Amino acid sequence: MFKISFKKSVAKDLKKISKDQVIKILDKIETNLSTSPEQFPELKGKFAGLRKYRVGNYRIIFAILKGNTVLITRVKHRKESYK
Repeated sequence: MFKISFKKSVAKDLKKISKDQVIKILDKIETNLSTSPEQFPELKGKFAGLRKYRVGNYRIIFAILKGNTVLITRVKHRKESYK
C-alpha cells in the first residue's frame, strides 16, 4: 500500500471543480493510486519524473517518492493540466 499525500496547490485545484467531480476524483485516487501507482504512464520532457492518471476529463499529476509515498501535485482539467 502506498501513502497518499497532497501538495498545498491541490486544494486550490479542487476548489475550482464541482463537488461531485471532487468526490469521484478523491475516491479514484484512494482506490487506484494507493494500490498500484506505477501502472500509470510517465510524462516526458519538462514533466519527466511525474506520472498521470485520468479520471474523466481531469488529469491527476503525481510522483512516486521513496518510502512508498505518492505525492499528488496537480488536479486539472485535461485542457489545462500540462501548462
